[in-house]
Formats: sequence, structure tokens, C-alpha cells
Amino acid sequence: MRQVVKFRLIFLSVAILCYAAGFQFLPETLEISNGQEISIAFALLYFAFLPLLYWLCIIKLGKQKLWKLLLIVSLSCLMARLSFPVEIASYFEFIIWLRFPIIAILLGIELFLIVSVIKALWQARNLSGDPRINILEQFGQEDDRKRSMALALAMEPASWFYAIPRFSRKHPPSVTHINLLSASRWHWLLLACATVLLAGASYVVIQPWSEITAIIVSSFILYGLILITANYRVSRHFSVYRHGDQLIINNGVWGFSLVKFDQIHRVMVSPPPCENRTGVINFGQGESSNIILKFKHPQTYFGGLGWLPEEVKAIAMVVDKPEALADLIFDISDERELEVRRAELTPSWKESISQEVFEGNADMPTELTS
Repeated sequence: MRQVVKFRLIFLSVAILCYAAGFQFLPETLEISNGQEISIAFALLYFAFLPLLYWLCIIKLGKQKLWKLLLIVSLSCLMARLSFPVEIASYFEFIIWLRFPIIAILLGIELFLIVSVIKALWQARNLSGDPRINILEQFGQEDDRKRSMALALAMEPASWFYAIPRFSRKHPPSVTHINLLSASRWHWLLLACATVLLAGASYVVIQPWSEITAIIVSSFILYGLILITANYRVSRHFSVYRHGDQLIINNGVWGFSLVKFDQIHRVMVSPPPCENRTGVINFGQGESSNIILKFKHPQTYFGGLGWLPEEVKAIAMVVDKPEALADLIFDISDERELEVRRAELTPSWKESISQEVFEGNADMPTELTS
């Protein structure tokens, strides 16, 4: 597991524990013994500790934008309204009043969804590639917020494009396939069943409060079946392929990276283990990666449906045909600039050269190139 993902999970776990503790231990009124002290402690926890932890784990270590700090502050305001003593919770009453504009926004989104689905279906019928790639070609140099929003909107036609086989019939063929869990039919079936159950449960829970909201929320969750199906088909059929002068690497539909062939510095087939190396991202299930691509300059991996971009120096993968991918890159790239390392290296040589691959740019010995 990558370090940035570990820190995201750490923050998520701590936030859940803090909010759960607030609902469990905060008093209903300040008049009881130690009521003020407990409330002050949880106020510091909600509005000082959690934002600071979010800044450290998500923004600083994950290299995200500072404006995303508003997300955790808004969530803490909502939790404070629901869990703090009545004397303090009244100051967060504005959160409850927001439910009316929220319902209006949901209705607007529902109408937008209907229109966008029809539009997406119409657009996807003649597409020959991932719609997100066209978006990146247009907004690749824009600021993070604009690019993230553009990618989020592109997920709509992209989901339909991949979920329906007829729409993706003109898709470029895969060079190789990453060994992803999401490529399994059982994985797709389990997620589909869980989505249906979650949609039903959300309707049952929300319906006493607002039937309209319950219908909208449950329909949104059911709509996730399209995304789940798209994720399955991307993982199974289109995980690594060539698009013009670019190599597209899909970690399911949730994350992807576009790398120009002239930005690939080295390819290493059957390398030594490289887990937990800084700047290296790992895709696929297996004992160790069987191919590594190192770049001349850091490349962007668009994780979290495009909302969590991060810079990577190399990509390590477990694929079914590493030699085919290496041969493709070698044939396209300039042989004088690209060095392909093969599996015939001894263990001692592998370790020393692995260190060079990730930490240095020295030229390889001629007997190790092919």
C-alpha cells in the first residue's frame, strides 16, 4: 500500500473515532458536571485537531490544495450541530437550515443527471477512446480545481462509454493487462449486490425524514452500478493501451495516468521488489512487480476519479505480458535515450541497479541493455 493511501486511511479512521466519541460522550446540556470541560475538549478535537490532521495527512503529504481544508471544517460543523449540548448546538443551526437548499440542489442535480445521461449516451456512440483523455488535452495545463472539475464531469460519458460494450467497440486494443482485483467477475458481482443493498438501506433510513430526498439519494446510489460496471470493464479489458504518442495506464476507472513515450526514461522487466519507495506507485496484485517504468520528469497520476492528483517518478506494475509492453515502448522510443533492463540480472546486480533506477540517472552498462 502506498504511503499516501496509508495516511488517508489513518485520517479517515481517526475522524470516524473522533466523531463517534463525540456522539457517545458529549452531554446533552452544559449544566451537568464537567459538561463545559468535555465540550471544550471536543470542540478542540473537531475544529483544531482534525483540521490539523487533515492538513498533514491529506494536504501536505498528499500534496493537495489548501482549499480542500474547507471540507473537514464543514463536516465538523455538521457533527457539532448533531452532537454538541443544546446550548452550543444552536450556534450551528444554520447547518440544519441548509437541508432545504440541499434538497433543491439534489433536485437540480437529478434533472442535470437525466440531461447529462442522454447527452453522454449520444456522445459516447462514436467515441474511439476515453473521454477523460480529451478533457486532459484541453485542461491539462489549467489549475487544479478547474482540471478536477473537468475530469469529474468527464466521468459521466466515460462511465457509459466503458460500461456498455457497444460504445467501447472502437477503443484502442490493450498492450497488456494489469492484474487487478477489480477485473474479477466475483468482485463486480459483490460490489453490485452491495450497491443494491446500500440503496435500499438508505431509502429506509432517510424516508421518515424526507421521501423525496430518500428517492433521490437511493437513485444516486443505484446509479453507481454504471460506475462499478465501467470499473470492471476497464480493469479487465483496457488497463494498459497506446493512444497516439501516449501510454495510458488505468488503475480501474478510479485512477489513471497518461505518459508520453518520450517521457519514459527506462523500462525494467522482472525487477527486484520496489514497494514503499518514495515517488513510485504500484499497480496490480502479485508477489512483486514484473515491470517498472521510470520517467524523465515526474508524471501525474489522477487518483480518486481525478480529484486526488499526485506526482510520481515511476510506475511499477504486475501485468500478464511485461515483455510486450517493454517491446512496444522500445520500438517507439529513441533507442539512444531508452534503456530496457531484462530479467537475466543476478540478484546482487538487480539490487544495485534497482537503487540506480530510483535514485540515480547514471548510464547503464552496455551489457545490461537490450
